[in-house]
Amino acid sequence: MNGDRRGGPAPGGHTPAIELRGASKVFRTPSGAAHTAVRDLDLTVERGEFVAVVGPTGCGKSTTLTLVSGLEEPTEGEVLVGGEPVRGIRPEVGFVFQQDAVFPWRTVLSNVTAGPRFRGVPKAEARDRARDWLGRVGLDAFADRYPHQLSGGQRKRVALAQTFVCDPAILLMDEPFSALDVQTRALMSDELLELWSASRADGAAASVVFVTHDLEEAIALADKVVVMTAGPATVKEVFPVRLPRPRKVEAVRLEPEFVEIYREIWSSLGEEVRITRERGASRVA
Repeated sequence: MNGDRRGGPAPGGHTPAIELRGASKVFRTPSGAAHTAVRDLDLTVERGEFVAVVGPTGCGKSTTLTLVSGLEEPTEGEVLVGGEPVRGIRPEVGFVFQQDAVFPWRTVLSNVTAGPRFRGVPKAEARDRARDWLGRVGLDAFADRYPHQLSGGQRKRVALAQTFVCDPAILLMDEPFSALDVQTRALMSDELLELWSASRADGAAASVVFVTHDLEEAIALADKVVVMTAGPATVKEVFPVRLPRPRKVEAVRLEPEFVEIYREIWSSLGEEVRITRERGASRVA
């Protein structure tokens, strides 16, 4: 993606959902030193595409999401959504965080209704949309419960309903299932794929950027896997995942093609993980 760094449609009139063009982000540490989180980052996400981002711990994967979301601005380079430079938080972007972003004093229904209401949707319509999405994630019987009365998996279903009810064009997910047990995590991954595939069938699938430390999860979910370098992160390689859809996470992991893709990506990712470990060991020494 090097070359022309102007905003707007790409040559030929095609406009990707997300573009990062030479994006770098430098933070100031408490001591005043400069810390570069990501550097010269070039990444394209097409409309309706599911992209997983993997890389060593602390390399800058989450920073990439905050740049796309508008929560942070790049120090250098450009970040574009729909061909337009990102200037603050955009209403068409949904963000599912690692920690549940639910209001503990609100019921499940009230939590899911909150997003549309904040966007000016009339109360009755917002509640109807919220009930519809609670049904889709299997929580219609829990509408009057409070978050503390739910299991971890149920809370994640609330988070998905909160996000999808606002019909996002861009869906950013920062290790959303990492705190769940293995079985629940697989179920939630299937749930996510079903929701996303249903919207895809309607011609309105969100473009997804999914950050994870789990390479198996990345391959099972995504259309392509982006490997980031040891920090400060830049894109090292992009691997297409041509496994057929629809997919079931546990079933697709047993396919011979899955194992081959895993080996290929790990040969790239493993190098960056080792670099990160060696850096940590040298600092301790």
